[in-house]
Amino acid sequence: MLKFLLGIGLPFVGVIGLLPWAASNDFYVLGVPFIYAWIFGWFVLTSVCLQLCWVLFDKKTEQREARGA
Repeated sequence: MLKFLLGIGLPFVGVIGLLPWAASNDFYVLGVPFIYAWIFGWFVLTSVCLQLCWVLFDKKTEQREARGA
C-alpha cells in the first residue's frame, strides 16, 4: 500500500489535487508562469517518486529473481 501511495498517490495529489491552487497564483518562476513551472516540476518529482518506489520496494525482489534464475 505504501508503494502505491508513494508512486501513484503523491504525484496524483500534487498534479490534480493541487492544480486549482497552482492556477490561482499569478506570479512567475524564472520568467515562466507558476502553473507551467508547477506541472513541469511534477514531471521531475513523479520520476523521483517512481525511482524511490523501485529502490525501496522492488530492487531486492529483482535481485533475488536474477540470482534464482
